[in-house]
Amino acid sequence: MKTISVQELKALRDAGTEHQLIDVREANEYHFCNIGGDLIPLGTVSQAAEKIRRDIPVVVMCRSGKRSATAILQLQAAHGFDAIAVDDGVAVADDLIDGIHAALLSHAGTATRRSA
Repeated sequence: MKTISVQELKALRDAGTEHQLIDVREANEYHFCNIGGDLIPLGTVSQAAEKIRRDIPVVVMCRSGKRSATAILQLQAAHGFDAIAVDDGVAVADDLIDGIHAALLSHAGTATRRSA
């Protein structure tokens, strides 16, 4: 499975490289903190395959990297998708909130982070 780091995702976005970012966390997690990816919770990934583009790179993220890996395996097995997982997901971005995560948020336009 192909993976990229949060830093590599930032570079991809900084370069303006067209891609689809899919966030496979649950809605409550997404609404607490997100970087503007398409919300497709893990439990709905197979049914939502028509929402996933095949003409550009697809990057899948979650909180820690486990759900994104599961989502990619499901998409590969059922639909033949070739997607890229974000290593360590939002957890790493959260650790770097003042730097990389803030830069990712600036790309999202409508990205949010809410206080607990």
